[in-house]
Amino acid sequence: MLVDEAKIFVASGKGGDGMISFRREKYVPRGGPSGGDGGRGGDVVLRADANLNTLFFFRKRVHFKAENGVKGGSSNKTGADASPTIVRVPPGTLIRDAETGGLIADLLSPEAEAVVARGGRGGKGNAHFKTSANQVPRLAEKGEPGRERWLTLELKLIADIGLVGLPNAGKSTLLSVVSNAKPKIADYPFTTLQPNLGTVIYDNRDLVFADIPGLIEGAHAGVGLGHAFLRHVQRTRILLHILDGAADDPIADYNQIRAELALYDADLAQRPEIVVINKLDLPEAREYLDLLRESLSERGLDDVMAVSALTRENVRGLVQRVFELASQLPARAAASPEATSVYELADEGLPFDLHIDEGVYFITGERIERAAAMTYWDYDEAVSRFQKTLAALGVVDALEKAGVRSGDTVFIGDFELEWSE
Repeated sequence: MLVDEAKIFVASGKGGDGMISFRREKYVPRGGPSGGDGGRGGDVVLRADANLNTLFFFRKRVHFKAENGVKGGSSNKTGADASPTIVRVPPGTLIRDAETGGLIADLLSPEAEAVVARGGRGGKGNAHFKTSANQVPRLAEKGEPGRERWLTLELKLIADIGLVGLPNAGKSTLLSVVSNAKPKIADYPFTTLQPNLGTVIYDNRDLVFADIPGLIEGAHAGVGLGHAFLRHVQRTRILLHILDGAADDPIADYNQIRAELALYDADLAQRPEIVVINKLDLPEAREYLDLLRESLSERGLDDVMAVSALTRENVRGLVQRVFELASQLPARAAASPEATSVYELADEGLPFDLHIDEGVYFITGERIERAAAMTYWDYDEAVSRFQKTLAALGVVDALEKAGVRSGDTVFIGDFELEWSE
C-alpha cells in the first residue's frame, strides 16, 4: 500500500544545564569555580533510506523527540552530548513546514539527510563567569530549550519512466508484461487507485517504470485524485503516453492529458515523450491505426509506437526504444547529503513583542523567552544577569514607557515575574 503523505511532530533535545560548583580539595585553599558545561541536546534528522518506498510507517508513529543533553559536572566536567534522533524516510520525500508550507528539504538520493530541528546548546557552568571582580560566581546557565514543530512529508516517486493516459488505456497491463510489477487489472476505469512501480531489465541495464493512475479532466486543479497522482510524474525522465487505439477519439484523449500535465507543471510539457497506441488486439484499433498515426504526425509527433499489451505484440520493440531514448538523456543529478537543505529557525524581525491585558504585561519573542528559560532563578547573580539582558534588548525601556510599576505582573513566555525597580 503506497502512502505518499504524512504529518509528523519533531522536537529536538534540551541542552544540559551548566553546573554551579567550587573546588573543595584538601590542599587547595580558596578553591575557585569548577562547574562544567552541559552537553548539547540531540538533533532530529530525517534521512533517506533506499529500503523504504512508502510513508506508511508514519500512520503508526507521529511524534519524534530527541534526548536531552547531560548536565555538567563538578571539576569542570562537561556533560555528554545527546545522540541525534534519525527518522528514516523513502528517497524522494519532500519535507515542508506544516504551518507555512515552506519547503525545508528534498531528500532525492539515498542517505541524503536534513536536520529539521537542532538541539539546544548546553548551558555554561560557573567556571565561565569568573572575573577579577568576582572570584566565586554563583552563576551558570541552564540548557537552551529544544525546538519543536509540525512537518508535512510528501513522497514523489523516483522513477525513470512515467506511464500516463486516461483510465482504462492499458497502462497497468503494459507495466505487468514488461516488469516485475503485479498491479490490479480489470476491464473498467479506475482499476488503479495508487501508483505502481516496476523495474524493467534490458541488455544488463534497468529502468524503473511508474504506472500513474488514470488522469481525468481537471486533474491539475485537484479534481478526482489529480494532485495525488500528478506529483509522481514530476521526477520521471520520459513519459510513455498510452492511448486506447479503440477509443472513440484518441486524439482528443491525447490532447486532454497533455493539457492536464502542462497546467500542473509547465516543465512536463517539455519532457521527452513516446506515444504508445495500445490494444492492437482489437479490430477497431488496427483498422484506424494508419489514420491515427497520420493525425499524430501532423501534430509533430513522430515517436509513435503501436502495441498490444494483452498479446505482447511489439512490446519488446517498445522496451528497446525506451532504453535507447533513456541512454541519450543525461544522468539524473544526485543530491548529496552535503548539498541538502538544512532547516534553521528564522530570526525574528523584532527581538520581542509587548502586550498588555488587564494590567498584566506579556513579553514574547524567541530570543527573550530562551534567555528566560536558561536562567537559574534561584541565584541572585543569575537574575541580575537576566535583568541586564532585558535592558540590552530594550525590554526595560518598553515596559517603563508602557507604564509598568513595582509589583506589576510581567510574563516572559511561560515565566511569571513581579516587576521591581
